Amino acid sequence: MSSLAGKLLVASRSLRDPNFARTAVLMIEHGDDGAFGVVLNRLTDKTVRDVWQAIGELDCDNSQPVNSGGPVPGPLVALHSCEELGEKQVLPGVYMSVQKDVLDQIVSTESGDFRVYSGHSGWGGGQLESEIEAGGWVTGPAMPSDVFDAESLAGDGTPLWHTVLNRIGLSIMLPDAGPLNRPGNSAMN
Repeated sequence: MSSLAGKLLVASRSLRDPNFARTAVLMIEHGDDGAFGVVLNRLTDKTVRDVWQAIGELDCDNSQPVNSGGPVPGPLVALHSCEELGEKQVLPGVYMSVQKDVLDQIVSTESGDFRVYSGHSGWGGGQLESEIEAGGWVTGPAMPSDVFDAESLAGDGTPLWHTVLNRIGLSIMLPDAGPLNRPGNSAMN
């Protein structure tokens, strides 16, 4: 299987694992040794301000919610649009950072899009491939709007899950049709 880094991993309707039901995961790393990504559409009840007050000395007044990146504990991860602060480009226009001094700069700036994730999603070598083969996941291209569109992340995150699942389904059903030739709502077909 070719690398899924920079792509979406979307829970199929049959995936029952409560950690991943109705989720869209942006894959950051994927290789023979395993895979790593963050769930895009799960919010916590904490804000960036809450987390920064708990962990740091920086006074941060940002009320954006912190996302739950997955069930694996680890350092905070930021996905953002600031190339000069990016430690890794995940996809065009989306960068990842984990270093505390960089995260401090990201959350305190007035410009640029960002999301902060607590925890991440991880798979051992071959594990993700087995889950995909069993029908638990579908994959497709990721877009910056999948990461940064606040409306699609509202509530329980279902709007983003529906949006990307429909987009992937349309690309499978109509592979040669460009976006302008595809129906806007696949449920209308």
